[in-house]
Amino acid sequence: MRFNVFKNTVLLFVLVMISCANKKGDKKPEHLPSEQTEKQEILKHVQNANTIIVGANQTENYLPLLQEKRIGIVANQTSVIFKTDNSYTHLVDSLVALKVNVKTVFAPEHGFRGKADAGEHVKDGIDKKTGIPIISLYGDNKKPKPEQLNNLDLVIFDIQDVGARFYTYISTLHYVMEACAEQNIPVLILDRPNPNGHYIEGPTLDIKNKSFVGMHPIPVVHGMTIGEYAKMINGEQWLENGIQCELNIIPVKNYTHQTPYSLPIKPSPNLPNEVAINLYPSLCFFEGTNVNAGRGTNNQFQVFGSPFLNSEVFKYSYTPKSNEGAKYPKHENKLCYGMNLTQTQPLNHLNLQWLIKAYQNTKDKSAFFNNFFIKLAGTDKLQQQIEAGLTTEAIEATWQNDLIKFKQTRKKYLLYN
Repeated sequence: MRFNVFKNTVLLFVLVMISCANKKGDKKPEHLPSEQTEKQEILKHVQNANTIIVGANQTENYLPLLQEKRIGIVANQTSVIFKTDNSYTHLVDSLVALKVNVKTVFAPEHGFRGKADAGEHVKDGIDKKTGIPIISLYGDNKKPKPEQLNNLDLVIFDIQDVGARFYTYISTLHYVMEACAEQNIPVLILDRPNPNGHYIEGPTLDIKNKSFVGMHPIPVVHGMTIGEYAKMINGEQWLENGIQCELNIIPVKNYTHQTPYSLPIKPSPNLPNEVAINLYPSLCFFEGTNVNAGRGTNNQFQVFGSPFLNSEVFKYSYTPKSNEGAKYPKHENKLCYGMNLTQTQPLNHLNLQWLIKAYQNTKDKSAFFNNFFIKLAGTDKLQQQIEAGLTTEAIEATWQNDLIKFKQTRKKYLLYN
């Protein structure tokens, strides 16, 4: 990425902040870069005017909101400020260096540094670099407790999403907004692009199937950024008792929903590249079947396979092994037959053909689906349709009325074209 430096007014503002902070004589946290080095890095964090500028890079727009406040941050490894040399600094590290009073970090699924497996329990702890307490929002404590918020004046939410209903960061967003609304704490969202924001598709969730992998009546691919989605949560009164959270959103500059965006940092351990991110909405359905979706390989969500698929139909094979992000992958150490999709052209739709083909060519159809599939689909109809032998076109036709209604609702909350 290429970047520009801040305007002189912004430079002056940040320099004054650091100078004032130094006069207070606050002790610098251990293991941090020197203030001068960090200052030089932070002052370079704005992109070229013709490229995307994420919310976190627009420090001139949100640093004034943090002064004299006790701050909580919902963050993971994607919560960064980009630099001119294609590197970045973590938002938490940058704010600490600028003497912002960061009291707590809240970590979503996969943890603060993004190392945990999907579904793995993430423990509370202390960030080794800054000494700030980390509170996990995955596992038994998905919603911040009142006592975990009682020393905060404002909560920042800055996490890169991938635009699929079952990607749990938007569920974490819901619970953070709800907890903050109940305690009258504002939420500041530093928005980021949606790499799957260029289309809207899939079955709409039936609220009776609500779970942490699907909390709201939206299609699988919703075409919204985190900031837009937060506005929808508020506007549709999806929080408990219809309460609303006080929101302040720093929008992405130079972005539309049709703007291609390649994530510079993988958003979770098993989405390693833009091919996986693009295929994820289509291949995640396999998580609710006896088919492996590439976990335990270097091509997560770019291949699929199972020992139970017909090897005469599926010529590609691989063997899942324990690795980072998948300590115990499905069919570990077993030869799986399936497909290699690493060379697939980018999708602008949800592809059901692979799922249907796998079902039609499995050894035991009664063992193909598991209970998780309905939660992922958000409806029991999709499984019934596949089992009944409906074509992709016939299944997609049943989505259309709900998609039309959702698109009309979505318009009310858009920040970008």
